[in-house]
Amino acid sequence: MDLNEFLAEWQNDSPTVLVHTSGSTGKPKPLLVEKRRMEASARITCQFLGLKEGDTALLCMPLDYIAGKMMVVRALTCGLRLISVEPKGCPEWDGPVDFAAMVPLQVWNLLQQAPQRLQQIRHLIIGGGAINEELAAALQDLSHAVWSTYGMTETLSHIALRRLNGPERSDWYTPFEGVDVSLNEEDCLVIHAPAVHDGPLVTNDIAELSTANCQLSTVNCQLSTQKFRILGRKDNVICSGGIKIQIEKVERLLHPHLHEPYMITKTPDTKLGEQVVLLTESHDIPTIQGICRQVLPKYWQPRMYLSVDQIPITETGKPARAEAERLARQ
Repeated sequence: MDLNEFLAEWQNDSPTVLVHTSGSTGKPKPLLVEKRRMEASARITCQFLGLKEGDTALLCMPLDYIAGKMMVVRALTCGLRLISVEPKGCPEWDGPVDFAAMVPLQVWNLLQQAPQRLQQIRHLIIGGGAINEELAAALQDLSHAVWSTYGMTETLSHIALRRLNGPERSDWYTPFEGVDVSLNEEDCLVIHAPAVHDGPLVTNDIAELSTANCQLSTVNCQLSTQKFRILGRKDNVICSGGIKIQIEKVERLLHPHLHEPYMITKTPDTKLGEQVVLLTESHDIPTIQGICRQVLPKYWQPRMYLSVDQIPITETGKPARAEAERLARQ
């Protein structure tokens, strides 16, 4: 979809817009979302970041997904001046901009090839994928604000931000005004954002809430505006021999030691129930096995190693977990 096509859809008489989920845990799903809720989301983001009418906004993401669409809606709703460039791995534009949204891959490519462009962005938000320690460290050299987003298609992009650089950097997300969070009995985050979503939205993200304003006499914190951080996804837990292993924790431990692209996944096992599998683009399996034995707890170590031509990712740059499981079962 190009910009003119989306503008035509936005300006027609329909109260809704068709969007698709990213497909990180399966096949992308179509969703009809209300334009009025997209406008509400746009206003909340601009208010949080202090963006005002006449500020510039860079569109460098495809309009097939919510992230790109919301950049246009923010410009239309809040009077921002939109600068649209080709959505590619290393975006190109001229001059300073007040606001831009990118995926981690775009930011990493710019850091390597054109770091001066990133210095021209007053507020940069990064979403659509995990921000590893290496990328987070490289962002500390940027003088302007860089933020990690938390959200999903169902929340019409993000509902919380956390600062990635400077003295205000944090592992904790701050929900926007009018957004509350809680945990369910499985410690998964529940989002209460009436402006952008009708009713509570139960996520698959295992989270921790800040202790501030938390009623410690109960099992879970009650509804509040407290901050939160994400520990991993519920559907990314491997139950192996009675031990629950969070895929993201394993990947984080391996990140400083593995230099070829890799991913942790799982496959059924008659004895253990499920077993840990490591996919890698490397062909040096013995070396990778040795690293895993050194840095991972015994029961977290992969029982299967598979070399693949390419680690599966979605169009938005997220790990394609369902495809990884399919490869492990072959």
